[in-house]
Amino acid sequence: MFRWVALALAFLAGCDGTPTLVRVHYPARGKTLTLHGAGTHGMTLGADDVWSASLTNVTTPLELRPHLDDTPSRGPAYAITPGQTADLYPHFIITKGEVSRRFDFHSNILGNTRPVWVYLPPAYLENPRARFPVLYMHDGQNLFDPTTAYGGNPWWVQRTLDDGAESGAIVQVIVIGPENNADRTDEYTPVVGQEFHGGRGGAYLRMLVEELKPKVDAEFRTMPARETTALMGSSLGGLISSYAGVTHADTFGMIGAMSPSTWWADQAILGLVRASPASPRPLRVYLDSGDSGVDDDDVTQTAKLAEVYRALGYVEGRDLKYVVQKGAVHNETYWAQRLPEALHFLLGPR
Repeated sequence: MFRWVALALAFLAGCDGTPTLVRVHYPARGKTLTLHGAGTHGMTLGADDVWSASLTNVTTPLELRPHLDDTPSRGPAYAITPGQTADLYPHFIITKGEVSRRFDFHSNILGNTRPVWVYLPPAYLENPRARFPVLYMHDGQNLFDPTTAYGGNPWWVQRTLDDGAESGAIVQVIVIGPENNADRTDEYTPVVGQEFHGGRGGAYLRMLVEELKPKVDAEFRTMPARETTALMGSSLGGLISSYAGVTHADTFGMIGAMSPSTWWADQAILGLVRASPASPRPLRVYLDSGDSGVDDDDVTQTAKLAEVYRALGYVEGRDLKYVVQKGAVHNETYWAQRLPEALHFLLGPR
């Protein structure tokens, strides 16, 4: 509601003659930046690589695209509301993000060390003035590289995000992927199970929040608020992501749980989510499963988890998206197929 009120006020401001100010943040020394759309608009270079154009008599929404000399910005044009001040952080040249097994990370909380994978989006590589949301993903070795992924089938996260950057379907985001280790079952479960040990999920989440995230925010150009920080995983990684929505919604505003192991400890996650504190809660939750293979990918119990979220007040299509992929089984191939829709919902378009 407040967003629409703000847009209405901005529109009225434009009708009243308030200039529409567009600021493009990009280091283009020695080149020229212009705005194209409803004509061509020159821009003036100011301090800190900020190019500005003040547009008058704008009474209807515009679609504008910055040009670096003759090169248009990548992705779709930017929607500009009359009377607003719009800050744009475009990129013009680079179309592919960068993936690396970036560093080994030691946790004092867990008492172990693991490699951490990092994906940096195209605009991060090209535009040093831009900052980015962060998506934390469990099982880092399965995300990008077939030589390290389980069964040789990665999620191909970089392909999804590179394509999303070009189309504008997914906001450009930094991905942080800590690998799992021999303690995966312990670290990805919130409570002790009947047949397994488990139950160190709270400590694992503390590692992410208290140790890894501060390092990431210090070393990369992040947007660190909960509104721009997401957590996602599959299987036990989906289970621990749902639990993070209960205990660390002040850090992770968006939660993605693909084929979560809802069965763990007699479906303990249902009660844990049901007892979520009134505030804070995740801003958006994505939940899914297949319906085939061993135990039908736990589709029945995951549907119950979706009902728990609805009982908390989540509304399908607004702040909850629940998906059942027909014929899908419990593996990386199908999680990769569902990833574009999941990230579009959780992170939004550009």
